[in-house]
Amino acid sequence: MKNTDSNQFTRTGPGASGPHEDRGQATEPPAESLFGPGSQFHRFFNDPRWALAVVRATVLEAAHPQIGAALADNSSFVVHPWRRLHNTLVSLQRMFGADEHTRQREAARLNRLHSRLSGTDAGNRPYDAMDPEVRAWVVATLFESSVTMCRLSGQPLDQATMEQLYAEFRAFLAALGEEAGHLPPTLPEFWQYFDRMVAEELQNTEALRIILFRLFEHLPAPPLFAGLPTVWATGRALAGPVLGTITVASLPEAFRRRAGLPEVPGAQTLMQSAYMATRLARALPDDWIRTENFVSLLQLSPDGDGPYAETLSALRARMKRAGALLRLITPVPAQQDGTGAAGGAESRRSAREFFSEVLDQTGDGFLDWPDLAAMARELCSRLDLDEPEETRLYDAFAAWWRELQAALDSDGDGRVSEEEYAAAVPSLAGPALIRVAEVLFGVTDTDGDQFIDAEEYRALFRRGFARSVVDAEGRYSRSAFVRDFLAFMSGRQRSTPYDALLSDA
Repeated sequence: MKNTDSNQFTRTGPGASGPHEDRGQATEPPAESLFGPGSQFHRFFNDPRWALAVVRATVLEAAHPQIGAALADNSSFVVHPWRRLHNTLVSLQRMFGADEHTRQREAARLNRLHSRLSGTDAGNRPYDAMDPEVRAWVVATLFESSVTMCRLSGQPLDQATMEQLYAEFRAFLAALGEEAGHLPPTLPEFWQYFDRMVAEELQNTEALRIILFRLFEHLPAPPLFAGLPTVWATGRALAGPVLGTITVASLPEAFRRRAGLPEVPGAQTLMQSAYMATRLARALPDDWIRTENFVSLLQLSPDGDGPYAETLSALRARMKRAGALLRLITPVPAQQDGTGAAGGAESRRSAREFFSEVLDQTGDGFLDWPDLAAMARELCSRLDLDEPEETRLYDAFAAWWRELQAALDSDGDGRVSEEEYAAAVPSLAGPALIRVAEVLFGVTDTDGDQFIDAEEYRALFRRGFARSVVDAEGRYSRSAFVRDFLAFMSGRQRSTPYDALLSDA
C-alpha cells in the first residue's frame, strides 16, 4: 500500500519523532469500508512490513500481566509457533473479510476460545482472557504497531488513513461483542491511553522474556524444513538474534528502559534498515508477498500431495546436500530426522520422545490440562467446529486428562512430569482416550455416513488420503480411525498424518 507523506504523523511519548500535532475528532468512515477489500487492514495484510509489526504487537501483548500469564500457562506458541501463526492469520482474514456471517461465526469462536482461558499466575494474581480491558489492549497493540511500522519504514500514515485504520480496529473489537469505551473514541485520546498503558501497566513478564530470549533463538523448524535440522539450525542461529534485536529496538523507549531490556550497539540502525528493506520488498510481484501464499509455503510438508509436491521434493534434495556440506564445515550438530524411518515409514519412539514431541504442547516440561486443551483447540480450529461439537471435543479431552492424572500423577502435584510418564505405563489406552478418538471421528465425519471421505480427511489432516488407511472403496472407516488414533496416542507409533496433526511446529 502506498501512502502520501504530505501529512506526516508525529506524536509525543514513547517512540516520539517530533512535536505533538493537534488532531481533531476522528471522523467515522462509512460502515461498508471498515471491512473487506476496501479496508486499510486488507491492504496491510499483504504488506511485508506487517510481519515485523505483528511480532512487535505480540511482544507488547505479552508484556501485559494478564496476557503474559495466560500465554505462559496456556499457549503452545513456544513449541508450535508456526501453527499459532497460521491460525491467527486465518482468524484475522475471517474477521476483516467482507462476509458478515463469517465474521460473526469467527467472533463467536474466538469468544468461546477466550472464555476457556482464565486462572491465576505464579503470584496468585487472576487473569481472564475475556476481560474487556485485556481484549482492548490486544487490539490496541495491533493498531499502534501498524502505525509504527509505517513510521519506522519512512512512510508515515497521513491523518485520514490513520483514522480509517483506527476505526477498523475499533469495529473489530465491537464485532467481538465488546461495548464502546474500552478503546478511546478518538486518536488523541488513544495516544494518551497507549502511553499510560506503557508507563503504568506493562511489565517484564515471563512470556515476554520467553519470546525475546528463547523463542527467537530456538525457533522450531516449520513443516517445510522437517528433516533438515542442520540447514534450519544454521539459518536460525543467524536470523534469531537479529530478529530479537530488531524487535527490542522497536519497542517504546520508556518500556525498554523500565524493563531493563538490552541496548545492543547499532540496534536502532539495524531496526530501521530492516523496516526499510521490508518496505522495498513491496515492489516484488504480488504472488510473492501475499500472506496466505507465504503461510501455505511454510505449511508445505515433504509428505504432502499438493501441486508443489514435486518441486518441493527436488528442493529438499538440494537442501539436504547443502546440509551435508554445512555439517562438514560447521559445528552445528546433526539431529535426528523427526519423520522416523526413511521414506516416512512408521517407527517406534521412546516414552520421553512422545512426551516432549506430542503431549507437552506448551513446552513447560509437564503434562497438564493446558496441554490437552491446546490439542482440542487445534483440532477445533482445523475442523472449524461450532457448538455443540466443539464442547463435545473439549469435554472428551477433559475426561482423558482426568484419567491420565489419576493413573500417572504419582506425587499428587496436579500434573504429570516426564519422569512420571516414562516410569508408568505409557501405552495406557483407557476408555477416556477411546472416547476422544470416537468424538474426533464424529466431528470429522460431517455427513454422518460413518466413514471419513477424502474431503473430510483433508480438512483434518491438511493432506490427501494416505494409501494405508483407505478401504477398497477409498474411505476411512470408524474402526480404522479409532485404531490408528489409539496406536499413535498411546503406543507412541510414528504416523505421518497424526504427527502432522499434533506435532508440527
